[in-house]
Amino acid sequence: MKSMIAVIQRVRSSRVEIEGQVVGCIGRGINCLLGVERGDTLEDLEWLCDKILHLRIFEDTQGRMNLSLLDIQGGIIVVPQFTLLGDCRKGRRPNFMKAAPPQEASSLFDQAVERLKRYPVEVAHGVFRAHMMVYIENDGPVTFIVNSKERGR
Repeated sequence: MKSMIAVIQRVRSSRVEIEGQVVGCIGRGINCLLGVERGDTLEDLEWLCDKILHLRIFEDTQGRMNLSLLDIQGGIIVVPQFTLLGDCRKGRRPNFMKAAPPQEASSLFDQAVERLKRYPVEVAHGVFRAHMMVYIENDGPVTFIVNSKERGR
């Protein structure tokens, strides 16, 4: 089974800059580094987006992680990150054979952004294949890896 991977971080703020220009920024919410594997499908994308939006990683009034991004009406910034698919098991240079080809990955990345925009949250994003500076003010720190291969377990 293929796996679309997201590293999500609860943030106080996050922004992406390209050549000194801010291309996306959010306040309180989630920074999502998104990796697309060769052969990933819309089903993977839909499951992953739904999981991220509903994952209860924000604190309630008792300080418990009991609220989702939708509950707090926060923002999400999605950053394409093919290196999440790097295989570092052999040798000293990561192997990126599992990463989707750029055209396939770019299409699924764009579709993920569009799907997230259907919800009442602020959505910002990085630019596929661009050299980006990503600024993350991690809140906690709270970081999770969400993998579509692990759904239903």
